[in-house]
Amino acid sequence: MRDAFPDAEVCGYEHLVPQMTCDEDDRHVLAAAVRGGAAVIVTFNLRDFPAKALAPYEIELVGPDNFLLDQLDLYPQVVAQTVLDVPGAYESPPVTAREFCELLRRSGVPKFVRAITPML
Repeated sequence: MRDAFPDAEVCGYEHLVPQMTCDEDDRHVLAAAVRGGAAVIVTFNLRDFPAKALAPYEIELVGPDNFLLDQLDLYPQVVAQTVLDVPGAYESPPVTAREFCELLRRSGVPKFVRAITPML
């Protein structure tokens, strides 16, 4: 992740961790989101981030499937091209766009895969 997004790492959030009221094991995530000025936390782990814990920071919680659908709605050409391009990075074994979509579906984003497939 650091190689792909070098400017995305959040530092200096540790002092905020004790103030967070979400699940204890995930307080560092919310603290980093607050420190980094995030508007959204994207996670499959929705139950550990209750709305009451996020409300003071105006941070929205979104599952990956809905997040990807939002991105597709906002940037359809960019998202479709990305889904076509990413499989090219798989070398061992090589992956086709169709196989990549199947990997995405099995990873927990079936609505996104249904929406993107006709665009490929």
